[in-house]
Amino acid sequence: MTFTILHNDSLTPQIWRMQLQGDCSGFRPGQFVEIQLPSFYLRRPISVCDADATCLTLIYKVVGGGTKEMTTLCEGTALDLLAPLGNGYDLSKADNTAMLIGGGVGVPPLYYLARQLRMQGKEVQVFMGFNTAAEMFYTDEFETLGCKVHIATLDGSAGTKGFVTDAIHKAYDTSPLPYYYACGPMPMIRSIIKTIGTNGEISMEERMGCGFGVCMGCSIMTTFGARRVCTDGPVFPASELQIETGEV
Repeated sequence: MTFTILHNDSLTPQIWRMQLQGDCSGFRPGQFVEIQLPSFYLRRPISVCDADATCLTLIYKVVGGGTKEMTTLCEGTALDLLAPLGNGYDLSKADNTAMLIGGGVGVPPLYYLARQLRMQGKEVQVFMGFNTAAEMFYTDEFETLGCKVHIATLDGSAGTKGFVTDAIHKAYDTSPLPYYYACGPMPMIRSIIKTIGTNGEISMEERMGCGFGVCMGCSIMTTFGARRVCTDGPVFPASELQIETGEV
């Protein structure tokens, strides 16, 4: 599919937002796209932050040469995308309240999910974890949807000091907790499963070569054996994941 860049600007020094025009029919929260960049052989997988009929929003972190080149792409540039890819979140699992948990660049795919859940009339509690207040982004956008936003920072510069699970325990002092949807780095995922259980769904972050199940490079172990994050995921029931939940 061909998409054309509408905007490409920075939200923080390392976090950028790219909005593209194209056919977004069939996109679901939790899915991702694979972008072909002119100077690179392998495509870059980026989670879908938001999508409507003709506008796709991607948020990416500058971590290497590929994402660095993405920051140089200007308005009007045409990009070749494989999209939409993967299996997304199951919105029907949440009752009247849903808990969304994101860490760093695991936050963006939760925005589209939050918007869809709010359209269904459900209450949405969003827990966002960052290293420091300077790295925070999209808090206002979630609040505009009508979500209740809770922040955790490792250095205590905003919200609750500590991990995102500390903010969850601060907000919920009784159980059971609402059904949750999560995306973030592995230490955060381990902490979620260890401290609040497996009543939820988790989007896994793995390096991908092809993005559509051929190279097998993104395989992880589950209770059903090896599964490919790109085609069997990236969203998996937390109860299926085989993750060591030792101290993080």
